[in-house]
Parts: sequence; structure tokens; C-alpha cells
Amino acid sequence: ILPAVILGAFLPIVSNSSITNLGPLFAVSFLIFAGIAVVKHQLFDIRLVVVRALAYLLSLSALGGVFVLITFFISLIFFQGNGINPSLTRVVYTLLAAALALIFPALKHFFDRATNRLFYRDAYDTQAFLDEFNKTLVATYELDQLLKKSAEIIEANIKPSHCLFAISETESTKGRVLGSSNKTELTKQDARDIKSAISQIKQKLIVADELEGKHASLQRLLRSKDIVLVARLASSSSGARPDVGYLMLGSKKSGNLYSAQDLKVIEIVANELVIAVQNALRFEEIENFNVTLQQKVDDATRKLRHANDRLKAMDETKDDFISMASHQLRTPLTSIKGYISMVLEGDAGKVTHMQREMLGQAFFSSQRMVYLIADLLNISRLKTGKFIIEPTKVNLAEVVEQELDQLEETATSRSLTLQYDRPKDFPDLLLDETKTRQVIMNFVDNAIYYTPTGGHITVRLVNNPTAIELRVEDDGIGVPKSEQPHLFTKFYRAGNARKARPDGTGLGLFMAKKVIIAQEGSLIFESHEGKGSTFGFIFSKRKLGIPHTSSHDVATASASSTKAASTVSIK
Repeated sequence: ILPAVILGAFLPIVSNSSITNLGPLFAVSFLIFAGIAVVKHQLFDIRLVVVRALAYLLSLSALGGVFVLITFFISLIFFQGNGINPSLTRVVYTLLAAALALIFPALKHFFDRATNRLFYRDAYDTQAFLDEFNKTLVATYELDQLLKKSAEIIEANIKPSHCLFAISETESTKGRVLGSSNKTELTKQDARDIKSAISQIKQKLIVADELEGKHASLQRLLRSKDIVLVARLASSSSGARPDVGYLMLGSKKSGNLYSAQDLKVIEIVANELVIAVQNALRFEEIENFNVTLQQKVDDATRKLRHANDRLKAMDETKDDFISMASHQLRTPLTSIKGYISMVLEGDAGKVTHMQREMLGQAFFSSQRMVYLIADLLNISRLKTGKFIIEPTKVNLAEVVEQELDQLEETATSRSLTLQYDRPKDFPDLLLDETKTRQVIMNFVDNAIYYTPTGGHITVRLVNNPTAIELRVEDDGIGVPKSEQPHLFTKFYRAGNARKARPDGTGLGLFMAKKVIIAQEGSLIFESHEGKGSTFGFIFSKRKLGIPHTSSHDVATASASSTKAASTVSIK
């Protein structure tokens, strides 16, 4: 500019030298270089002047051309060979000019759009772009689909050569690199390298051309992948939280640089993407958790089934052992009972009173062992489906008396009063005698062991009009109310019962319930802790095949039964 001023303004005043002729040359050079600087650094968008001037020029040229053509054809058609009426001509031309004036705005709009497409290939409607982008973010929850659609919208509006997303890996979700196209070969390792380098930069938008000095290696990496602009998807600009990922754009298809408007829009897009990507990652995490949970459930189920199969095999082995051992134990026990019985009956000579008491206890213990073995066998038969009721004609009154006779000495040794109210006339029943004996023995045996010294036990056998009822009543320790619902389950014993009788098995009541129900009877159970219990059963005469008696016969039988009932009282 200085040579232009000296040669063009100062020297012509003081001198007539021919060197002043070079002034215009320096002035033109200055204007050229200034224009290049303005365009390069976008200090003044000269394209706007060119576009508007060209649009007006084209509009006016088109309008003038149309006017000339129309007037030519009007003159040719209407005024050929006739004298020209100046007034008519003026009217026609005036109307034509008015019509063209009305057409001018539409024509100018057309040329504006045409010149904008020519000179502003990167132009886009910012608000329309952001509205479309927000709709995509709201409507899409699947992360890969969200990122691909976002990349397509960005490419359609901002027009980069490519748009990519690099999403960071989390504990429950995988890292990924994807976009609307794969025009650049960006691997996950490249994404990790970019992330590591960018973590040292605080800016949210990183322009590759502006990286210098210590970030030169990042600049080279970005340029090698044709990445011009990187936007951090971070929930905070301070870097307190790790970046969710990165939005990476290639150079613009037009060859132009990213404008200030582009950078502002990309920053807005990046801020909105952070929340959408975080929500999509949480959604994916939940889906992955469901899949992982289902896999863990399947694995646990498979292991449980395997363990269950092993338990079943072990249970079958246990049942086989119990069955085999029970059968093997019954034979020597039968011999022991037989020989003790023969000694008690005097087959081996006279027995003293003390010997009789000792042998009686041995016989009773042997009988209890027989019942215990029978319970074990019945449990084994229940599991294998071989538990069978074999009903025979039984006089239940005699069966009860026989079982009580065996427990006589045990009750006496504990200073208990054992009383049996036996009816004089009692019908024969169709019952499984062996299994019913076990039930009766169990009820009375429990009453003896769980009733304190000096207590009372009463066994009642009642012939009701429609049913047979047996009740074993005691004033023993009773069963706590909280434990009563579990009393008839296998191997279960109430807490106070375990203290009073540590050697119990918890099988007696379980088998009693099975036996009574299998014979279509019902259990009787009433208990109050510290006051005593009542155990028993009821059999319907109809189900046992016993005919009903008339009300007169029942009343007579009941009265005679009350008068003639024998009482066995053992102190």
C-alpha cells in the first residue's frame, strides 16, 4: 500500500517523473491481495454481493427478454400492415409492463434460489436441522440406530465428507465406532488413541488445523483419517467426568472451511447427544443385564437340576439301604421277641418277679424297635409306590387292649394312670391291623413319654351312630401353638418334645397320618401347651362297610356300653 500511495499521490505533486506511472499498478496489486485476504479469512463474504447482483442481473435480463419477445409478437400479429396507433401502443405496453412487474418477484425468487445453490452449497436451515435432529433423539432408544440416524442427518445438512461416532467402553457396554458411512478406516485402537490425546485438551470442539506444538501427533492422526473436526460428548466441560464419546467430522464436501455457524450448531448437537447417548447406554445396560441375568438363571437352573438328580440318586440309595437294613433287622428281632416271650411264659423255668420286670422291658423295647423298623419300611414304600393298605376283619377294641397291655409296665414305672374305656359290644371293622396297631402304639407311647410323673392318660374308643372314634387324652406337656401346623410332617418334632425325649425320630406321627388317611379316616388332634394333648382318629362306618344302627339301637348300645364298660386302671 505504501508504494501505491507514494507513486500515485505524493510524487505527482512534487515531480513529473515517469516512475509515477507505476502507481496504478501497485494500487491494483494492493486491491488483489486485499481481496484474497478477505476471502481467505472470511472477513467479508463477497459472495453475498456477487449472488445478489447476479440474481438481480439475471432477473432483469430475463424480464427484458420476455418484454422484447412479447412486444415483438404483438406487433407482428396485431399491427402488421396497419398504421400504428400511438395511444393503443402505449396502452398495450403499459399493461405488459404491469404484468411483468407482477411477475418480477417470483422471477427474482427463482434466481435467488438458483444462485444460492450455486454459491452457497453449504447453506442449510439451522432451525429445521435441529428440529429434525431432536425428533430422532426422542424417537430412538437403540444406540447403534440412534447414532446412524444422527450421522445421516448431520451429513445431509452440514455436508461433511463423513460423520463418525466413537463411543467409549463402559463396565457393562462395549465400545464402538460407527456412522452413516465407512469412508474412513477408523479402528477401535485409533479411537482409543484419539481419546487418550484429547483427554489432555479442555476445548469441547477441536479443529485439526488449529492443533499445534504438543498436540502435533494428534493433528497427524486426525489428518491421516481425514478428520477435520472433533466434538467431545461430555456431560461437563470441566472434564470432571469421562467423555461419553466423540463426534468426528471429515472435511466439507464443498471444500470450504467450517463456518462459525457450523461450529455453533455442532456444539449444540454434541450437548444434546450426550443425554441421548447416556440414556441409550442405560437402556442397553438394562437389556444386557436381562440377558446376563437370564444366562445366570439358566446356569443356576442347570446346576440345580444336576444337584437335584444327584440328590434323587442319593435318596434312592438311602431308600434302598433303609429297606434292606429294615428287612435284615426284622429277622433277629423276631427271634429276640420270641425267646423273651417263651422265657416270660415259663418255658425255660420259673421266672422271678425282678426277672419278669426286666424281661418285660426288653420285650417292650424289642416291640418298639419292630414298630420303628416298620415305619422306616413304610416310608420307603411310600416313595416307591409300594405302600399298600391290606384291610382285614379286625376287632379294634381288642387291638387297643392288646397294645395297652404291652405298655402297662412302662406306664407303671413312670407312675402314670393309664385308663381304657372299652365298650362291651363293638363291631368288627375292615382295617389294616398291623398298620393300625402302629398308630395306636405311637399315640399311647407318646402320651406316656410326654406326660410328667403322676399324670393321667385316658384311651376312649367310642361307637358313634355313623363313625368309630378313638381318642388318646393326656395331661402332659402339650404342643406349642406355633409348632402345631408342622407336627405331622416327616422328621419334625416340637422343641419341648426334643428336650423331653431326645431319642425320638419324628416319624411316628407322620406315618400315623399316612395310615389313617390311606384308610379314608380323619385325624383328631387338640393340644394346649402345658395342659395336655388329644390324639386319635375317626373312621366312617359307611366307608368301612359297616351298616348304620337305628337311633333306638344306638341309644340302647350307648347306655349298656356305659354301664358295662370295663376299666383298666394301672397305677
